[in-house]
Amino acid sequence: MDASASLWNELNYERRQQFFNGESVWDTADYRKQYVDVTGSGTAQQVIRKNKSAWNSFFAAQDEWHNGERDERPSPPGYWGNEDDGRELRTFIRNDLYTLDTGERSRIEIPVGSDLKNKYDHTGRLRLELCGAPKWEGEQGRLEIQYDETDDTFRAFQPVTVPDSRQDSPLASEEAALDVGANNLVACTTTTGQQYLYEGRDLFKRFRETTEKIARLQSKLEDGRYSSHRIRRLYRKRTRRRDHAQDALVRDLIERLYADGVATVYVGDLTDVLSTHWSAEVNAKTHQFWAFRAFIERFSYTAEEYGITIEVKSEADTTRTCPACGEQDNTDRDSDLFRCPCGHEAHADLCASRTFLEQQAGERVGSMARPVRLKWDDHNWSELPDSPERASPNEKRTNRSTGDGKLASVGAA
Repeated sequence: MDASASLWNELNYERRQQFFNGESVWDTADYRKQYVDVTGSGTAQQVIRKNKSAWNSFFAAQDEWHNGERDERPSPPGYWGNEDDGRELRTFIRNDLYTLDTGERSRIEIPVGSDLKNKYDHTGRLRLELCGAPKWEGEQGRLEIQYDETDDTFRAFQPVTVPDSRQDSPLASEEAALDVGANNLVACTTTTGQQYLYEGRDLFKRFRETTEKIARLQSKLEDGRYSSHRIRRLYRKRTRRRDHAQDALVRDLIERLYADGVATVYVGDLTDVLSTHWSAEVNAKTHQFWAFRAFIERFSYTAEEYGITIEVKSEADTTRTCPACGEQDNTDRDSDLFRCPCGHEAHADLCASRTFLEQQAGERVGSMARPVRLKWDDHNWSELPDSPERASPNEKRTNRSTGDGKLASVGAA
């Protein structure tokens, strides 16, 4: 996995240099040859293909930006970290190069390169025990393995193609909209009348405390020094804590939306909001703490596993529009409370997500269920006591392509 990260970084560095110099990014050195003895030929090629796919996606997004179809200019693919600050450890195994067995002794076998084969004197196949079992069976796709440093766990993500004959439940047709913030990380409304609220004040408080500690340590550095081992460790801790909460939120919300039969999710584009209501605190929350771009990327990847489409749309005026009567000019927001002269009062962020959904869906959303409120407990998003009890859905769609996302779970994303 470390070799895969090095391969990605070296290849990506060359492509970024060529891009910024106005040259073609496709004419590069053969990095496969440099890493094949560690990763194996197939795995090295998969990392190269993944990088190529990332650049193709970047160029497609850049065309949309030039054509005025998106407000924010896209950035070229980034790196998987470095040795000093910690790398993102992941790798990709071609669909015909690994075997996955589940049951009494669940295990997975993946190939390694000749250097590792000779060093450890084995067959060239690395056998790993695992826990969990896939929820779906079908033609296996490319396996992705990641290391979760927060949980000290390796996770395997295996997409499978489910035969058409198994798609015997109604296809999803509902829609949802998200209002993304920082005090409340996500407020979501669906066309079924469900609402979800993920609270973020405690998370941001801890993020800010760590940021202030970093600033104090930086102020004590000798002239000419900009960092230290302790400062770098605090940066890593702050980032990993945030990413862990964000990953768990994405997974939890997508699973809830999937169970609700949601096929399309509208996410607010914060570009317009930030340009209108910019402040240092808003900037810190949306860019540093919440990392909006990273959230959208994670959300899109996870939604794809469940067959859910993500559309980023402008949410201008949704925070001041009453979902009951449409009034904009005379509405009032006091912290989390939204009031309208018509008498409508509700949670401000949930009101915004409802208005946003009605704008995009082109129709009024029916009566709202009592919102499900969730709070982070350093490991899970737990429903607060005032959240309603929710029965399991009567039907579950069978066109889902992956399992539940745990590795050491097997059937992941």
